[in-house]
Amino acid sequence: MIQFRNLALARGTRRLIEGLSLQIHPGWRVGVTGANGTGKSSLFALLRGELHQDAGDLEMPASWVIAHVAQETPALATSALDYVLDGDAELRYIQQELTAAEEAHDGHRVGELHARLQEIDGYAAQARASILLHGLGFADSDFTRPVSDFSGGWRMRLNLAQALMCRSDLLLLDEPTNHLDLDAVVWLERWLAAYRGTLLLISHDRDFLDACVTHIAHLDRQRLTLYAGNYSAFEDQHAAQLAQQQAMYEKQQRQIAHLHSYIDRFRAKATKARQAQSRIKALDRMEHIAAAHVDTPFDFSFLAPERAPDPLITLHDAVIGYGERRVIDGLSLTLRPGARLGLLGPNGAGKSTLIKLLAGELGAQEGQALSGKGLTIGYFAQHQLEQLRPDESPIQHLQRQEPTTREQDLRDYIGGFDFRGPMADAAIGPFSGGEKSRLALALLIRQRPNLLLLDEPTNHLDLDMRHALTVALAEYEGSMVLVSHDRALLRTVCNDFLLVADGKAEPFDGDLDDYLVWLDARRSKQADAAGDTQAAQDKAARQQARADAAADRQARLARRRPLAKEIEQIEKKLAGWQGEKKLLDARLSDPTLYANGDSAQLQTFLKRQAELTNAIDEAEMRWLEVQAELEEIGDI
Repeated sequence: MIQFRNLALARGTRRLIEGLSLQIHPGWRVGVTGANGTGKSSLFALLRGELHQDAGDLEMPASWVIAHVAQETPALATSALDYVLDGDAELRYIQQELTAAEEAHDGHRVGELHARLQEIDGYAAQARASILLHGLGFADSDFTRPVSDFSGGWRMRLNLAQALMCRSDLLLLDEPTNHLDLDAVVWLERWLAAYRGTLLLISHDRDFLDACVTHIAHLDRQRLTLYAGNYSAFEDQHAAQLAQQQAMYEKQQRQIAHLHSYIDRFRAKATKARQAQSRIKALDRMEHIAAAHVDTPFDFSFLAPERAPDPLITLHDAVIGYGERRVIDGLSLTLRPGARLGLLGPNGAGKSTLIKLLAGELGAQEGQALSGKGLTIGYFAQHQLEQLRPDESPIQHLQRQEPTTREQDLRDYIGGFDFRGPMADAAIGPFSGGEKSRLALALLIRQRPNLLLLDEPTNHLDLDMRHALTVALAEYEGSMVLVSHDRALLRTVCNDFLLVADGKAEPFDGDLDDYLVWLDARRSKQADAAGDTQAAQDKAARQQARADAAADRQARLARRRPLAKEIEQIEKKLAGWQGEKKLLDARLSDPTLYANGDSAQLQTFLKRQAELTNAIDEAEMRWLEVQAELEEIGDI
């Protein structure tokens, strides 16, 4: 298990964790929550051995294999499938040793390695890697593509698949859903729910946490507190604790006020001075209870949009794609004021491509795409973070957008996104992904759009900001089209859904739960179609394993036969020699032999005794050597 004893952790002069004492038992799946910047990722770095605690102790089994998602991926020529297989270090070691043993014609070593490969289910490793890649959204055609061909987001998926491929005792995942869409998120949460090792998971997706964790470790004000149950259970427990803490705080404040009142009234009176001093000491000894803070640092809403045209956008028999590749065919869609549309569909089906068409960043290859007069679009996508100016502050970004607005008004507005004090004036270059996303959203919301187009707006946002955004979108009076893997956001703000799949975009008659059922049915159908191919591959792997084992058995039999024959011959000789020597020893121990005075016969007996002793010694030594070789070959 993992044991923390009075541990403290800091980065530079900043204390992140104080007085941490708790145990995490094998098999627990722990969701680590807390606002951005509180030290969750630093805690993971401590567990990986990349940081050292400033005080206290951390104990965990030295033999544990720890897996985590690499943050960088070099532009490798390695295929995607091989890159994922590299996650199982022991598998790769056995494969290398097997090649060397076969080249050296070391049959015994080959047999040992095949046995270990069987123990770790190595013959099915390629099938397991394929399942991981399919689950995370890769097509069969992607398996042989080099890692260097994939974009940054897809390389992060490859890193995640590699971490899952590792047969780990401890799995550390830091925001694994940031680069995934909804179908991959659902697949991952089911995979993690079945994970047999110990899991520590940083996530700001409440549905994801609910589905796959058994405990919550909440980091707040330098304290890490462990709660049993999933995230919903944590919220209930935490709210009750905060209510109790607030009640205790208010009671203590009344006690403190009473003591201060007594001290102020009687400190100067000689007859009451002793009692007053006693109460001063009581105040000093009192462990002060902090007021419970439940307010989010975020406080913003969408300004009422300008009047919107009706319809906002009309698509008629539109074809969307890139070059010769058609992504969506024959799309007819009318967006009217008040539309709150969520786009659903498997990875790569064209959800983001449709958003780009609506935003005007991509034209229709065929058909019509018409925008109403007076349409004002607010478009958010992750690539737009790159358009922020790293050398400018949040307030400068706002001033560039609204040069005539009073600075204090802009500061009040940006403060609602938790850019306050020095942070409002700091250059955004060093900001985290979450902080840049917050700024991009703040700039977008300020434009008063009458149509919002949001492509994964919650990536990198913590739970408080997600909640604030969800509330603001729920109250937004304009229209929106949303792509998100955050099911809580989709459920709250969308009234209708459009299913983008198999080259089509059509209204989906159902809710998110119905969509998850649709996804399961689709996966089952694909699995059935791929089943025959996979079964053939598995059969070929088993046949090859049996052939290798048979060849190894034949090689060991060829070595064993002459050795077994030699053992048999040695044992026959030893039986004869030992019998002869036993008789000879009896004759030499008979006193009459020496009384007869026949020295020639005595010398003959002694000489033969020495020959037999030497022969037996040599034969026994050889027997031991041959027996050792037979034991090395093993049973057949």
